Amino acid sequence: MTPQHHLPADIERTSMAIITAELAARGLAIAPENAAVVKRVIHTTADFDYAENLRFTPDAVTIGGKAVRGGTIITDTNMALAGISKAGLAKLGGRALCFMADPAVAEAAAAAGTTRAVAAMHKAAREYPGAVLAVGNAPTALLTIAEEIEAGLRPALVIAVPVGFVNVVESKQRLFAACTRYGVPAIAAMGRKGGSNVAAAICNALLYSAAEMLDPKARGWQ
Repeated sequence: MTPQHHLPADIERTSMAIITAELAARGLAIAPENAAVVKRVIHTTADFDYAENLRFTPDAVTIGGKAVRGGTIITDTNMALAGISKAGLAKLGGRALCFMADPAVAEAAAAAGTTRAVAAMHKAAREYPGAVLAVGNAPTALLTIAEEIEAGLRPALVIAVPVGFVNVVESKQRLFAACTRYGVPAIAAMGRKGGSNVAAAICNALLYSAAEMLDPKARGWQ
């Protein structure tokens, strides 16, 4: 086997061209405003199911792109946090945070008899009410966000993509319904699929689009 390319930028460009061609071959039409997100998630997962199970509230990508300019992204896992582009954040003057390892969050969760994900999202709601909330692992985080929205929280955007089998489908449905009802922008991977890598990929698609870094050369890749 002879590799087609050796340089990361060439590999990404070729991958995106393959994704675009396969979407067309499968007859999957993606709304132009959502294409960067859908393609970035497929690029991360090699899973074309996301072309059909990713759902967007109206203008969610546009609103999310504005929110990451100088804004705050809060993730439910340190894995998702690690995957978010530091170059994109730096160019836009933004920041990304995760509270899962915060001792105060652990104490609050133990005192309330709940999960750290729940306590972390309550902290996010109190301290960063206008943040982008990116959930790739914990359904309990989504349920907490839904409750906070029903109580008056208005995040800039909710990325709802936890993966798994227990409460995952239901939490996404509850969250998306709450966001739709109260006018909160949301991007959700309906069904069981998702993960911290998907949450990070969506954040990166927003960052790259807003910072004009969709081409890897703009990120310093050769």
